[in-house]
Amino acid sequence: MTALVRDPIPLPARPGGRPPAAGAASLALRPLLDPPRRAARVIAVFPSALYLEMRGGPEPRVLAVVSSDAHRLPNAVVVVATRREHPFRSVREGGDAFVGDGRVEADGLRVRIRRWWDPSPALGALQPAALAAGLRSLEAAFADAGMTGGGLAGHPDPDALAACCAAGDLAGAVEAAERIVGLGPGLTPSGDDILCGLLVSLRLVGDAVRHGRAAARLADWLGAAVTADAGTRTTALAATLLHCAAAGGAGAEVAAVLRCVAGHEPPTAAVRRLLAVGHTSGTDLAHGVLAGCRATLALTEHAARTRRTPRVSA
Repeated sequence: MTALVRDPIPLPARPGGRPPAAGAASLALRPLLDPPRRAARVIAVFPSALYLEMRGGPEPRVLAVVSSDAHRLPNAVVVVATRREHPFRSVREGGDAFVGDGRVEADGLRVRIRRWWDPSPALGALQPAALAAGLRSLEAAFADAGMTGGGLAGHPDPDALAACCAAGDLAGAVEAAERIVGLGPGLTPSGDDILCGLLVSLRLVGDAVRHGRAAARLADWLGAAVTADAGTRTTALAATLLHCAAAGGAGAEVAAVLRCVAGHEPPTAAVRRLLAVGHTSGTDLAHGVLAGCRATLALTEHAARTRRTPRVSA
């Protein structure tokens, strides 16, 4: 992740109160954090994270405030505190909050944005042969780590979605994707985690690899399809993450795995960190990333073969 430093703005402490904590915010949150402050609601609180939902307005509608040792979502503000320091102990689920003017406030928590980070990692130019090698290395690392089937193990639609994407079957891919939106329990259902991994890898790897425009176009169509009514079909947090993924926004663990595919670092440590996310979220994201990388490689190889085939004159 690339940190973009913004000059600190002095913020005096309230009489009798603590000074605001420093935070590093995803660039995806600028539409929420730069304008004047607006009301929000605390929808969930955990030892390492809390989630705020904005009242109205476009996506992103959900903002995550996370500890420095938590999973860094693409819609996150990271505070300089670990979960053991209990940075969110004063915040109540269902309570009021405010977001804007470069800060986040919820009950006793006050965070001032001091830095920005980019949730869309730059993978650099990538040749199809290098993508194939990176994908083989990633598949081996996931196998060595004992990756399981995830939250939708045995369900036919994730496999159908992956096959349609690799074949360039847009209609089939959209149908399979729409069937798994919101499928599964929790704040981020398994179906949505798979879709997030798929969308962000199609977008970022498709943009990086030579002849990868077909994968990027597939990301455009799939992203538009699954985000069109996500707000009514899944949780508020999952809907925001689908919007982020469609735009190429990746969590830190997914971004690290994609850098491995591009050959920038070995995959073993990055794979283990991703699989450790949540109960099944990391595994579901991993299945989506693999499906997206495999589809990008298949579409890229097809495009390269088409370019090499000579045209026959009538």
